[in-house]
Amino acid sequence: MVSTLVDRATPLLKDRVRGLYRQLPKALGGDEESIHQMRVAGRRLRVALPLLGRKPHGRRVRRTRRILRELTRAAGTSRDLDVGAALFEERLGAQGETTTERRTLRARLRSARRRSRVRMAEALMDIDIARLRQDLRVVVARRAELVFTALIRLRDARDQRGVMILESLETLGENFDPAALHRLRIRLRRLRYAAELAEKITGQATEAPALFRQLQDTLGLIRDNHVLSAWMGRQSAAATARGQVDLAEAARAEEAFFLEASHEHHRAFLAQSPAITVRRGLEAMGASRSAA
Repeated sequence: MVSTLVDRATPLLKDRVRGLYRQLPKALGGDEESIHQMRVAGRRLRVALPLLGRKPHGRRVRRTRRILRELTRAAGTSRDLDVGAALFEERLGAQGETTTERRTLRARLRSARRRSRVRMAEALMDIDIARLRQDLRVVVARRAELVFTALIRLRDARDQRGVMILESLETLGENFDPAALHRLRIRLRRLRYAAELAEKITGQATEAPALFRQLQDTLGLIRDNHVLSAWMGRQSAAATARGQVDLAEAARAEEAFFLEASHEHHRAFLAQSPAITVRRGLEAMGASRSAA
């Protein structure tokens, strides 16, 4: 039984590394979907390394996680604008016809996205990819941690992150706080990735990843719409400063629309009874570990 679980852990660590490498070339070239998948793969690997690695607090693991954080953050703004552009296109499509001011806003959003991709490419070129590959090669060569140690780490991660998430939910209550909700989303995402690792190691599927994903996706919609609303607000302020009254008014209308959409998704999040959902997921992770 032990050897079977160990054999699952080492290929799992290798698979997380390969998942990152598969996306890197096209992501560095600016491909939109590859950028997104690279960020997902990088985050999954960041979670996996301290849970599966032989020396979770060692120099190579710490440096690798730092570089992975730089990698995912460098592509963050570009991804936000990609999503914002898609949301605005959807909005314009639903309207059936558009105005000169809306076409101007769309052109500026597309232009901002292009500039962001250039900055992202420059930032990615500054990241030490060669060092990342060297360190990952050594980490993988050591093989994954023994299964019982990995399961203990997963238990601790579940308990620590679960407490933090539940405390955040209690503090938030029904308040609409985009920054706090975004931090909550990050914590849920990490917990979900830990739950996925637990499934792979034990070979037992649970409802935990799907429960966490459900909340994470709704929180993502809150953020995406809020980010676009804030961008429209800046456009309105700039247009006002230039005396472009019609454009400022159009931008304010879009700001209000996407802010309300963000609030609507927040109401949907509250309707999911997030604290109850998180507890169900944590219990499912505990049941999986006990069975293992």
